[in-house]
Amino acid sequence: MATYITEDCINCGACEPECPNEAISEGEEIYLIDPELCTECVGFYDHEACQAVCPVECCIPNPDIRETEEQLIARALKLHPDDGELKERAGGGEFPSRFRKTG
Repeated sequence: MATYITEDCINCGACEPECPNEAISEGEEIYLIDPELCTECVGFYDHEACQAVCPVECCIPNPDIRETEEQLIARALKLHPDDGELKERAGGGEFPSRFRKTG
């Protein structure tokens, strides 16, 4: 599922530079996440980077957009066709993902 930003957003902008896909942009009142660009950081981190830096914890999974790890890594590869390291990690099945996070 893609992450989205709730109305609790205080418009601090901490999340925007953390997104590896440039899916986050400043909206009129709050920051927004483009679900077509969001990979929940699969392929890059074992957590959602925006969620990790949000001071009010308003970056949350969107229950209306459910996606599998397979779909998200495929999107990451499509968004970053020139990222050789990502391709190598994905090809070997050794990429960071919140789906694989333990503990």
